[in-house]
Amino acid sequence: MAVSVSILAIVTSLHLIAFVLAIGAERRRSHAKVVPDQYDERTYCVYTTDASTVYGLAAFGLLLLSQAVINGVTRCLCFGKGLLSGSSSTTLAIFFFILSWVSFLGAEACLLAGSARNAYHTKYRAVFGGEHLSCATLRKGVFAAGAALTLVSLLGSILYYLSHSKADTGGWEKQQNEGVGMTQQTSEFEKV
Repeated sequence: MAVSVSILAIVTSLHLIAFVLAIGAERRRSHAKVVPDQYDERTYCVYTTDASTVYGLAAFGLLLLSQAVINGVTRCLCFGKGLLSGSSSTTLAIFFFILSWVSFLGAEACLLAGSARNAYHTKYRAVFGGEHLSCATLRKGVFAAGAALTLVSLLGSILYYLSHSKADTGGWEKQQNEGVGMTQQTSEFEKV
């Protein structure tokens, strides 16, 4: 299989857009403050915008699409016609396949968990004048971890695609002792 520049461009652009959205989600996390209710003696949380939930879910979807493209093209390493056996390219393809999937799953977990936690809003927290409780918000760095793992996934996916392309036989494997023989063969009767 030859390396396709368009596949590399699609995968790279999807990963980079997901990275930018994850960084945007980190910067636009919800913040909250406790305010007293004007009608009773309770306090409630007022949250800022929910933009980071949308950014995180968009990054999640783009990263999922990119992983689907790269594994669809390479047939997920398991369903292809075969790789060269005993080749260092095959070993590298397997290593980068595993790296790509581990970093992809980690990035997806960070982006999905961050989006879900950022969307969680508590309404009432404490009685007015009671103990001071803070409102539940997303911890800093969850989307940043997802962004970092997105870049690792990009690197793993590109190197996996390149090494898979180098080791892919396209269904054609050279057989042992194949080709035109240049030696003279003698039969059993000539030896006697």
